[in-house]
Amino acid sequence: MKDLALYIHIPFCHHKCIYCDFYSLTDLNLIDKFVEALICEINYYAKKYSRDYKIISIFFGGGTPSILSVKHFELILAAICKNFVLKTGIEITIESNPGTIDLQKLKEFKKNGVNRISIGIQSFDDNELEFLTRIHDSKQAIDSVLNANKVGFKNINIDLIFGLPKQNLKSWKYNLEKAIQLPITHVSAYSLIIEENTKLFDLIKDGRVKKQDEKEEADFYKETILFLTQNNFHQYEVSNFAKNGFECVHNNAYWRYKDYIGFGPSAHSFLATKRWNNYSSLNKFINWKKIDEIIENEEKLSADKIQFEYIMLAIRSKGLNLVELKRKFGDDWLNKNQQKIDLYISKGFLVINNGILSLTSAGYAICDEILANIL
Repeated sequence: MKDLALYIHIPFCHHKCIYCDFYSLTDLNLIDKFVEALICEINYYAKKYSRDYKIISIFFGGGTPSILSVKHFELILAAICKNFVLKTGIEITIESNPGTIDLQKLKEFKKNGVNRISIGIQSFDDNELEFLTRIHDSKQAIDSVLNANKVGFKNINIDLIFGLPKQNLKSWKYNLEKAIQLPITHVSAYSLIIEENTKLFDLIKDGRVKKQDEKEEADFYKETILFLTQNNFHQYEVSNFAKNGFECVHNNAYWRYKDYIGFGPSAHSFLATKRWNNYSSLNKFINWKKIDEIIENEEKLSADKIQFEYIMLAIRSKGLNLVELKRKFGDDWLNKNQQKIDLYISKGFLVINNGILSLTSAGYAICDEILANIL
C-alpha cells in the first residue's frame, strides 16, 4: 500500500484577521451541515482509494479547526478511521488559535488521537497582535502552549509572522526569544504576505499602512534562520524549523511530492499525476449530491510539469536526491543546469552532501532567485 496524507479544511473562524485570505466564514450556524457533507466526501474517496493507500498523516487546518466541538471532531475522525487503513504511529495534527482551546478541550483532542498541535500565535507582542486583529493577547498565547504541554502534547508547533509594518529586528528577535523559552518542538515562521481581498491590502493600497521593503524582510528572514538554527531548530524547509525528530510528517508529504487528498471547501488534492481542488463555497459544499458539483478544477499533469514540481519542492525543503532524480527523469535537467548549480555551490548557496543537492542557510535567503534561475 502506498502512503497517503489527508487534509481536512475547517472553514470557520470567530473572526477574520486583516491579513488572512484563506477561505473561512464567521457564521458558525452551518457547522452541523458542514460535518455531514464532509463525512460524505470522506466516504466517497474512501470507496475509490482506501484499498491502495495507508494514511500517514491527518491534518485539520483552516480556518480555526479548534472551533469544532469535540463531538464534531470525533465524528470526522471516526469516519476516517472506519474507512481507511491508518499507519502505526500516524501523525494527527490540529491547528488552533489561543482563545479557542482550554485545558479540557486539549485533553479531549489528545484523548481522541491528536498527537501534534499547531498554535497560531503569530506574535508575542500585544501591539502587533492588535494590529493583526488577533483575538488573543500575548498571555493567552503563552498559556496555550503551556496548557498543551501540561496535558501531554510532546509535539507542539507555533506559527509566527515577521515583516509586520513598524516591526524592527529587535522586536522580531523578542518574538523568537519568547518562542524558544516555551516547550515547543517546531516553529513555522512566515513573512507577512499582502494578499488581495484582505483588509490589510486595502490599508496599504490607501496609504494608511506602510509595508516593509524587501531588504528589511530579507534581514528578518536571515535573523530567523540564524537564531533558530543556533538554538537547536534545524531548517528543513523555507519557512519551517524543527528540533530533531519533530519535522512535520504532513508537510513533508507535500514537499516530497507524495499523494494527498484534501476534504472540505477550497481543499486541494494531488494523486499520482492528477490534481484537483474544491470550490471555495460552503453553500456548494453542504448541498452537493455528485462529487463534480464541488470540484472547481481538475488537472492532468504533464511529465515536464511533474519534473518541475518535484525538483522545486525538493530543493526548497530538505534537498534533491540526485540518484532518485536520474532514476525518475533521466539526466537532461541536471546536465542542462550543471554550470548554474556549480556556480551556486561555489558561492555557498547550494551544497551536495551524500548525493543530496540542498540549500545552505544563505541559499534559503535567496531561494526564489535560485529556483527561478535553474528552473
